[in-house]
Amino acid sequence: MKLYILLVSFIMSLSASCQSKMAETTLKENTEKQADITSALYDTYDTYKESSLAKRRIKHHEIQPLITNFKAKEGYTVTKVGESIEGRPLSLISVGSGATNVFLWSQMHGDEPTATQAIFDILNFLDSKDFQKEKASILRNLTLHFLPMLNPDGAEVYTRRNTLGIDINRDALALQSPEGRTLKRVRDSLDADFGFNLHDQSTYYNAERTEKPATISYLAPAYNYEKDINDVRANAMKIIVYMNKIIQNYAPGQVGRYNDDFEPRAFGDNIQKWGTSAILIESGGFNKDTEKQEIRKLNYVSILSAIYTISNKSYTEIAIADYEKIPENDRKLFDLKIENLTYKLLGKEYTLDLGIQRFENDKPNHNDFWISSSIVEQGDLSTYYGYETFDAKGYTATLGKIYPNKISSMTEFLKLDAFELLKQGYLYISVNGIPEKIMESALPLNITRGSYKAPANLRLAIGVNPSFFLEKNGKIMYAVVNGYLIDLQSKATSFKNALILK
Repeated sequence: MKLYILLVSFIMSLSASCQSKMAETTLKENTEKQADITSALYDTYDTYKESSLAKRRIKHHEIQPLITNFKAKEGYTVTKVGESIEGRPLSLISVGSGATNVFLWSQMHGDEPTATQAIFDILNFLDSKDFQKEKASILRNLTLHFLPMLNPDGAEVYTRRNTLGIDINRDALALQSPEGRTLKRVRDSLDADFGFNLHDQSTYYNAERTEKPATISYLAPAYNYEKDINDVRANAMKIIVYMNKIIQNYAPGQVGRYNDDFEPRAFGDNIQKWGTSAILIESGGFNKDTEKQEIRKLNYVSILSAIYTISNKSYTEIAIADYEKIPENDRKLFDLKIENLTYKLLGKEYTLDLGIQRFENDKPNHNDFWISSSIVEQGDLSTYYGYETFDAKGYTATLGKIYPNKISSMTEFLKLDAFELLKQGYLYISVNGIPEKIMESALPLNITRGSYKAPANLRLAIGVNPSFFLEKNGKIMYAVVNGYLIDLQSKATSFKNALILK
């Protein structure tokens, strides 16, 4: 009898071991297969990139022809699901025949358009003749629903809030806005299984305790104050773990995780509560990617890969414990960090670090912007990071001079040898007849209007525009013009514009 029991126990153990190994093998095969698909998606991206959308400040009227094109395509349904306060139509594009509904919405905030562009890249991919086997799996198992621009009025003037002046993402309870009511109605009508809540975040977020920007940040929102994890939220966490692994291939270490404190007014938290696995994706910063086109590509690759894993259910094998291993978002990045700078103040010398940020100011048509910079932090910044960091040990900050000759016009100004003038210590140029519509200086020289006088002494302080020279052994080596560092020997710089001062 004992021998029989031992034999049965051995057989059961062997069977369990075989099943476990088979499961591990299947998971490994699925992972490898999806890795191949992800690489192929990344490598072929330019084939599907929507070329008419190349900059962030896209408007509602620019995406309308793209939406209209899908009305005539077989397998696609385009539905007007609502209107903005100013009467712009809100459209839902649907494709697929599967029982699992996946709902993706973007630009709830008008100045967060990166994923809006990626949505049209994804639609172009789905409409192509490539990747037939993978797309067949997606469209057979899922029905995809895209709402590309939820806040078109905000997008028109490139601002976060809608015309009512409210943050739509805090309107899930009161539903004061027509845009918020539309989002709720669509979610409810679809009874969506998965929801992708697509946003942009500040470029100054970094992955916790690293110098790397949080290029993509994720959150599986909590649905109660206790932050409980049910199957709905767990599925969102699994998808995020999967997407994180994808992003690591192309932006290693550049993923962050949002704090999951419950916000009872937020749509993400409530959509999770209402039974849709909500996945928040935030597009942050990427070095030398001002228009976020590389981040757009990462959205395209990771979202499509996530859609594929939802279609074949391979995400179910992912351990949610890996979700907590994603570093939290931190906010310790500057555009330019200057370390160990010598600063003379009231007859004494001090050593300072400076943290400089460059702020976008929209031009009147909201299609472009100019930059004004500020010192936002100074002192010991050893726990902070910069997209660009310069060690100024041995360099002294010095004041820039006003060029003694008044320039007759902007035409004449643009003929100046800016680098030669900077080498001579000139940072400010007085120019006559500057048209009011011109908001910035195209040369790395600040323009002065009227009776402007440069300060008598260099003052480095929070809120001050950073324009000064870095001198070493009595020679000017670098200029900092409106927060841009310029090497006066090599002329290397990422300069966009200087200021017009009154």
